[in-house]
Amino acid sequence: MEASIRVRASSWAGLFDCAYRWEGIHMLNMRNTVGLRAALGTAIHAGSAAFDQARISGDTVTADDAAGVLVDKLRDPENEFDPTKDDLTMRDAEGIGISLLTKYCGEVSPNYNFVAVEMETKPLNIDCGGGIVVQLTGTMDRARIKKSTSGVGIADLKSGASAVQKGVAVTKGHGAQVGTYELLYEHTTGEPITAEAEIIGLNTKGEARIASGFISNAKQIMTGDQDNPGLIEFAADMFRTGRFYPNPKSLLCSEKYCPRWKTCHFKGD
Repeated sequence: MEASIRVRASSWAGLFDCAYRWEGIHMLNMRNTVGLRAALGTAIHAGSAAFDQARISGDTVTADDAAGVLVDKLRDPENEFDPTKDDLTMRDAEGIGISLLTKYCGEVSPNYNFVAVEMETKPLNIDCGGGIVVQLTGTMDRARIKKSTSGVGIADLKSGASAVQKGVAVTKGHGAQVGTYELLYEHTTGEPITAEAEIIGLNTKGEARIASGFISNAKQIMTGDQDNPGLIEFAADMFRTGRFYPNPKSLLCSEKYCPRWKTCHFKGD
């Protein structure tokens, strides 16, 4: 009998950053409380998603409407965060978020022909061998489907203190996630992805900056080619053997981001 493991597609990229951390969060259900800056990112995405979905639906929406969604999300009592993890006050977080969201709604979103926001996907089964099947499920969290003269592509919003550097969005480390989204989109719709994946970065520290960066052949990062294995093959090895490898050089290797950090003997300090 096959053992099926359900994995949210949006978590897939973290498996290739530090699989040991990923296992702790997604398979051992170890809890990790985020800081206010991460909660701010979630609130920005809620506001931007409301704005973009209204555009797709043909509804009347303003940046003020989207800002209301942002503030409600940020102040939601169920939006748990640890205020000691960031040098940020709630008032500052609201100011940064509203400034970024206003810029996004007025200057960025209108330049795109979005046709779906955080699209629900059909489950995709990955046979890992040894009777182990991993099923990718869920929505394309924070991502949009865009159409242009190049065809259909993924546009994924990423926020953070260093989401924009030297005038462009940081794309490093995002290939696995957008590649997974490309696979899921094609699996769900039967329509091929033909445009480059795009990261829309929103900087949450310092000046309100928004910029784009592009990732070519994101799907191939996951699937590989006739000469090189893709990340899916490496992931299958981990699920089949139960060996989730640590990465002490991960940027998330800290008590702030990893619930396994205190007991992890790989972190090197």
